[in-house]
Amino acid sequence: MSKNSTATAPGATLTHRQLMTVLVGLMLGMFLSSLDQTIVSTSIYTIANDLGGLSLQAWATTAYLITSTVSTPLYGKLSDIFGRRPLYLAAIVIFLIGSLYAGSVNSMPELAIARGIQGMGAGGLLALALTIIGDIVPLKDRAKYQGYFMSVFGVSSVLGPVVGGAFAGSSTILGFDGWRWVFFINLPIGLAALAVVFLYLHLPAKHVKQKIDYIGAAAITLAIVPLLLVAEQGRSWGWTSFNSFLCYGLGVLGIVVFVTAEKKAGDYALIPLRLFQNLTFGLSSLLNFLIGIGMFAVIAMLPMYLQLVKGLTPTEAGLMMITFTVGILTGSITAGRTISASGTYRIFPILGTALLTVSAITMSLTLGVDTPLWVPGLIAVFVGMGLGFCMQPLTLAMQVSVPPKDMGVGTSTAAFFRSMGGAVGTAVFISLLFSLAADKIGDGMRSAMGSADFQAVLKDPAVAADPANAKLYEFFQNGASNDSLNDTSWLHTANETLTRPIIQGFADSIDMVMLTAAILTGIAFLITFALPNKKLTDAPEPVPAH
Repeated sequence: MSKNSTATAPGATLTHRQLMTVLVGLMLGMFLSSLDQTIVSTSIYTIANDLGGLSLQAWATTAYLITSTVSTPLYGKLSDIFGRRPLYLAAIVIFLIGSLYAGSVNSMPELAIARGIQGMGAGGLLALALTIIGDIVPLKDRAKYQGYFMSVFGVSSVLGPVVGGAFAGSSTILGFDGWRWVFFINLPIGLAALAVVFLYLHLPAKHVKQKIDYIGAAAITLAIVPLLLVAEQGRSWGWTSFNSFLCYGLGVLGIVVFVTAEKKAGDYALIPLRLFQNLTFGLSSLLNFLIGIGMFAVIAMLPMYLQLVKGLTPTEAGLMMITFTVGILTGSITAGRTISASGTYRIFPILGTALLTVSAITMSLTLGVDTPLWVPGLIAVFVGMGLGFCMQPLTLAMQVSVPPKDMGVGTSTAAFFRSMGGAVGTAVFISLLFSLAADKIGDGMRSAMGSADFQAVLKDPAVAADPANAKLYEFFQNGASNDSLNDTSWLHTANETLTRPIIQGFADSIDMVMLTAAILTGIAFLITFALPNKKLTDAPEPVPAH
């Protein structure tokens, strides 16, 4: 080991400088994972067109969600057996291989495979980073440092759409198609993270003799993959189609097999079921899932509102979300420092879920066609603050509610449930948005047709002859449906009078989605009161024996 390297051992106290060096490497790794959840969203349309596979674009998103979600608990369990450092380094390498491949693909099926490889690496980056902090930072300071990680998540959630839109909008950069840099940008960041972690993070080697729960890993894959597929594809398949029911059945079968396998595996289980007998662990897992759904509902719907209803570009919408970052930074750092000073964490999930619920209700009541931009910008501050109050305290609560030997699986389970909630929330709420929009736009168009002013503009020869209105008239001819709403690029260049009922329909649909999200975060708010009112310095609650 070099004299500059950071040697760590359980209970070891690092200097602030040593800790910050390791922290930079871990934060870079986490930044990669969270950035790639959002950076592709604003560039996928350009990518799919360039690769000639617009109808296949959903698979690129689904592949990443599936592999990152499934691999998260695997990393946690394997790191408890083999150690954090080798698993974290492996996660970075896998992610970089996937990124290099994704930037070099020539077809959408290839991109889906590459995104799947990226996801396999991403599953370990967030969970293991938080676990390593749990290993090397004393409990009294852990909340403060983990708060920095949650801030990275907020920053990447905003930078992703902005950077992705900028790259996709450039024809070429250094001789490569602009969109390929959506993936190539990961290479220098990932290599920097790899170098810092390799040189400065030295944890004691672990070689605990344990069986690896392969059956549990296979079962959880069987449970998650079909359910995420139907959440992503259900709108196009039809929720009552054969494909959808097949996925429902396989998902339920996977859950049954997983629970049975985990009971049989006992301590060797991928996610030991005994951990859920601890009240704090069980409730925090449920809260992470519900908050994950609500979080991604807002992260998906607010940019959608800014683009579809207000007519902002993807880059402009991303910049507007900077207020969200301000909120999550404020919430994470405030919660972290307060918990570090007092050891009390329960109040923050209560306040956080309350803020999320009130913010979602406020959005459902105020976001309309004519709403000033400062309104969603202000609400986003409180959404971010609510998330900052929730995510890191709940992860910390799960860490301290398990024995030290289960630190990895405890932390990865928190990330797993939040990731699951996010995947389900994103897919279901976007499907719900477009399903509602088809009906509301249809009603709005029928109502507008009865207006003399609307009819006058509609029958104006100059309006009909304007090329900017060509797709609008085609839309009127075909009617509002899932298929006709797939391309709305013409919406804010066509005649404002004629597009008003369409934009209004989207606004009303987003309001309904936000109201649905508010119900879920409201349930989470009620659940937070059941969390034990303990200080984090207390010993972990005893886990009942089998």
